[in-house]
Amino acid sequence: MTIRRIDVGPRMSDIVIHNNTIYLAGQVGTPGGNVATQTKEILATIDELLAKAGSDKTKILQAIIWLADMSTFAEMNGVWDGWAPQGHTPARATGEAKLAAPEYKVEIIITAAL
Repeated sequence: MTIRRIDVGPRMSDIVIHNNTIYLAGQVGTPGGNVATQTKEILATIDELLAKAGSDKTKILQAIIWLADMSTFAEMNGVWDGWAPQGHTPARATGEAKLAAPEYKVEIIITAAL
C-alpha cells in the first residue's frame, strides 16, 4: 500500500495519493468574492493540483460541493458547466453548509483517478 502526500502542511496535505486514487483537500476561493468568482478560482486550483498529481479533470471520480447558500446553486453551476468535461463528468453532490468563514461562498472537494 503506497501513500504519497504533496504540499504537506501542519494541519493537512493539499494532495494525498493512495494507490491510484487522488484526494484533494477542500478548495476555497478568495474570501469576499461572489460565488461565480470563487468557483472559477477553485476550479483553476483544482486543475493545477490535479496536474501536480499527474492527472486532470477528465479523471475526476467524485466532486462534493458545499455552498454557503443554496440560492447560489445556479450561479455556481453556470461556472461548473463551462468547466466540467462533457462525457467525463464526475459523480457529484451539492449541499449547503456553514463554511469556515462567512466570506467563503463555495468549497469543493475532489477525488480523482491517477
